[in-house]
Amino acid sequence: MSVRIAAVILLSTLFSYFHMLHTLRTEALVQLEQHVSERGQREEAIFVLAQDNHAFLAKALGERIRDLSHEDPSARFDELFVRLPDGSVRNRPEGFDGTRMVQVFISPKVVLDTAFRTRLLAAYDVLNWYSPALHIRFVTTFMILPEGVVMGYAPDVPTWTRDLDASYSATDAEYFTISRPEHNPQRQTAWTGVFEEVLSRTWLAAVSTPVDLDGRHIATIGHSVFLNELMARTRNEHLPGAYNILFRDDGQLIAHPSLKQNGSGKAYNILSTAGQPGDAASHLGSQEEEARLRDLFEWARTHEPGQNVLELPESGEYVAVTRLRGPGWNLATVLPGHMVSRPAFQAARIVLLLGVVSLLLELAIMYWVLQRQISRPLAAFTEATDKVAAGDFQVGLNTSRGDELGQLARAFQLMAGEVRRREEALREANEGLELRVDERTRELKDVHLELVQTARRAGMAEIATNVLHNVGNVLNSVYTSAQLARERMGGMRLEQVGRVAELLEERRTELSTFLTQDERGKNVLPFLSRLGANLLEERQRITTLLDDVGRYTEHVGDIVKVQQNYARTPRIQEPVELAGLVEDALRINEAGLLRHQVKVRRHLEELPPVLADKHKTLMILVNLVSNAKYAMDAVPAGERIVTVTLERTANEQVRIAIHDNGMGIAPEMLNRIFQYGFTTRDEGHGFGLHSSALAAQEMGGSLTVHSDGPGKGATFTLELPYVLAVEAA
Repeated sequence: MSVRIAAVILLSTLFSYFHMLHTLRTEALVQLEQHVSERGQREEAIFVLAQDNHAFLAKALGERIRDLSHEDPSARFDELFVRLPDGSVRNRPEGFDGTRMVQVFISPKVVLDTAFRTRLLAAYDVLNWYSPALHIRFVTTFMILPEGVVMGYAPDVPTWTRDLDASYSATDAEYFTISRPEHNPQRQTAWTGVFEEVLSRTWLAAVSTPVDLDGRHIATIGHSVFLNELMARTRNEHLPGAYNILFRDDGQLIAHPSLKQNGSGKAYNILSTAGQPGDAASHLGSQEEEARLRDLFEWARTHEPGQNVLELPESGEYVAVTRLRGPGWNLATVLPGHMVSRPAFQAARIVLLLGVVSLLLELAIMYWVLQRQISRPLAAFTEATDKVAAGDFQVGLNTSRGDELGQLARAFQLMAGEVRRREEALREANEGLELRVDERTRELKDVHLELVQTARRAGMAEIATNVLHNVGNVLNSVYTSAQLARERMGGMRLEQVGRVAELLEERRTELSTFLTQDERGKNVLPFLSRLGANLLEERQRITTLLDDVGRYTEHVGDIVKVQQNYARTPRIQEPVELAGLVEDALRINEAGLLRHQVKVRRHLEELPPVLADKHKTLMILVNLVSNAKYAMDAVPAGERIVTVTLERTANEQVRIAIHDNGMGIAPEMLNRIFQYGFTTRDEGHGFGLHSSALAAQEMGGSLTVHSDGPGKGATFTLELPYVLAVEAA
């Protein structure tokens, strides 16, 4: 009966699943096609607007040329432009403002006749009149004349024409060549491929419209359309569970969720890289994704009109494509098949659940029937089992039944007798075993005490090693400061005072005349003034060095206290100026950095005081700066650079990063760099990074490392909780 009901439940579930799958698939395809169509109409608006602008500007340019054809352009031309020493003609620098005015570059090879000047001034006027209004939607509006002239309104780059080399030729650029008659016989608006602007790292495409007058190509009008927002919308704004793709017919991939650009400034072309697995993996993550996209490209180029939705059986996906007016790009939305099958599966699961409930109801009825024949006899067996477990082997079961339960009762009684005999034998064996267990327990206690003592000694050794390592770093700075103070003391010109005193003693009787009339006497007072200033300056420098010695000595004590606290509760936090703490760490290592000829670059964000353990943080920073110094021994002396960055992160953390351009770290060593005793230096001990990582954890933060490999430097990053001292108070 249960098998029959289960079969009915299974058939009902399968029928409901396939019915719902067909219905949901039809609805999903309709929604997919409607979404792509509406999305395409929204995205193509900027491209259609660009073409409409060009038609208006072309008409305005023709009218302006006719208006100026009756005037002499020479005076105004010379007022606006000037020929530079390199031979090019550009805007006059007097009063020129590239943020508000049109910028012009004329190649040295251009002949400046009257007709050319008229056409140039007409283009200049049209751009001046209309470009500021078009700047709301288009950052750059430009015109290129076939003779070798480029002009444009680009307030975001106010000096771009001034920075051009005299040999620059705009007529070789793609946005001009696509407007030439030989490349564009229909004289229509054309779009370039997608490329990345080098300075701003912004993706854009240029649209160009040729302008002909009396059958001759006189100018090309262009816009630069920035695509970063379009690419971001294509990746991020999509139907639930689906994703969007934007591409050109020639295989140029503009936007894709998995697309990774390699920094070459050119968009990835999936058709031109066929057969290059490494290139596909670096841009799309896998060669399989490239194959899927190539099939999609071929279908988009060859599909029948009206066939805007396609099912890809190889990948189980549904694709809808629409073409954007203007550039003719293809916008595709891909819906994975599981997004359609999942609701059908959920509906089938409900049907299955109802069937299971029905099956449980039948089982309940069967339970009521079987309880009388099976459950009660089994209860007697359970009671007999409890007696045997309690040590009572006198059980009484109904052995007169001829069915399986009767056979089980007879076997159970035989088992009870056998268990009683074995229980007696086991009791005798346990008595001897207890004596052996007591002896073994005493041995284990002795071993445990020995292990505790060994662990305690190992912990004390690690703490002592950390103290010696960190104290050694600071004592190097103490020694260096003391040596510098000694050199300063030796360099003080105290003997000059004695010489001046002897000179004055010789002229005691005529001291006034000597100081006012004698040539040497006139120099005595200025000399004493300069000597006094020099002595004061030297005293200040020596005092500063001795202050450093005192501060370093105090830090030695703090290091000892920090290491002692590893075995106790963390020390109380206090308000800390992190920027000043970073400067202290650099100052402690200053002598070593100077000795190794290391340059320090600081990028320290101004942050209010935060709660932190000052001395633990300083210990970590001193250790990291010292390690960075030694990591650059193989780098030439003039190229050793340590970069220190202090900033607040988005997740309520404060980050201190110390980067060096030294020997780097191999990938297989990154996971071991913080282990106790591990080091990459011959004279290193492997204690500093281990203790620093432990200190960072105790403060609720972390210490991490990143390196691109040997010879590419390393970055150690300390992250601590960002807790303002004022808020905590």
